[in-house]
Amino acid sequence: MNLTSLRYLVALHDHRHFERAARACHITQPALSNALRSLEREMGTPIVRRGRTYSGLTPEGEQVLASARRMLHEHQMLQQSLASQADQPVGRLRLGVVPSAVPVATRFCALLQARHPGVSPVLLSLPSGEIEAGLKAMSLDLGLGFLERVNPRTSGFQVLAQYQEHHYLVTRALRAGRAKAPAASRMGEPVPWSEAAQQPLCLLTPDMHNRSVVDAAFARAGAVARPVMETNSVFALALAVRSGPLSSVMPGALVASLRDQPGLVFRPLTRPDVQTPVGFLTRRDVAPTRVLAAALAWAQDATWRAELATLSGTLS
Repeated sequence: MNLTSLRYLVALHDHRHFERAARACHITQPALSNALRSLEREMGTPIVRRGRTYSGLTPEGEQVLASARRMLHEHQMLQQSLASQADQPVGRLRLGVVPSAVPVATRFCALLQARHPGVSPVLLSLPSGEIEAGLKAMSLDLGLGFLERVNPRTSGFQVLAQYQEHHYLVTRALRAGRAKAPAASRMGEPVPWSEAAQQPLCLLTPDMHNRSVVDAAFARAGAVARPVMETNSVFALALAVRSGPLSSVMPGALVASLRDQPGLVFRPLTRPDVQTPVGFLTRRDVAPTRVLAAALAWAQDATWRAELATLSGTLS
């Protein structure tokens, strides 16, 4: 089988649209369609369900797709092995990250790339379900997400714990007197979840796992939060507090990245004390590439662990 045609098949399945898949492969849509028809002739069976739009793969096409992902993974391993030296891997690392962990993952990738200049991280902010699906489909090499969703014995994933996610109520600091400049940001006194529920809140959307953690904490406190604004972007959470009279519940990793911004107050949320484990996920049954092996080694390195302590967890 032609590896190029297999890449086109994977792209079509991932993008679920002929034109978008062709753009991702840097070819025209007719060229992609012709390559897939040629693959079908080679296999002697229809692979793609065709209608007015892309309608999925046939059962035989799903089998070809699974083989295509394995073959492309083996090809990637070989390429990285041939291009890499003993301690200097070369290649891309596709990393899917839950939004609340993006600040941590960004620093992880930057330090990994500095340590191994031949590594090219591709960081994607994704919901938990898409990360798990991407790992299973081998469209992602590594995930950073919530470990409470994953049973290592039954999920097929290998887990590598990184930190405990804590939560803070973030509000705007009041200006003193006639001061024009915003006050310096500071850590405030702890606040119960039940009291935080009374604030005009901007929260992540319900499809985000972090939101389910937050809603469960409010429920344990005997409260129900009714956000006045929702978003699937942690960046928008910060802007909502900075831009208007809104508050937000933010994870420690995001708070750590905002502490140098003026005009914010960060109050640890208590009663209940909520700690959610976050860590890396990989497929247990797939041999790691040279680049992935380097990333996993860095995730366990004492230097990274010391850096991680400044990026997440309990802040003071």
